[in-house]
Amino acid sequence: MAVQQNKVSKSRRNNRRAHDALVAGNPNECDNCGELKRPHHVCPSCGHYAEREVVAVADEVDLDEDAA
Repeated sequence: MAVQQNKVSKSRRNNRRAHDALVAGNPNECDNCGELKRPHHVCPSCGHYAEREVVAVADEVDLDEDAA
């Protein structure tokens, strides 16, 4: 098992961890519907990418109370 040669100070330890923070996402507006979407991804709300429809999005389906 490895044993450290010298104690690592709090300052040196925290400097090493300075770049480990998570970065927030960078959403863009969809050109077609205006909803926020991830860059370089198909819009989840309308199914468009680069001003053309790539995925056909189904309309909302109303379930009967008996089926649910």
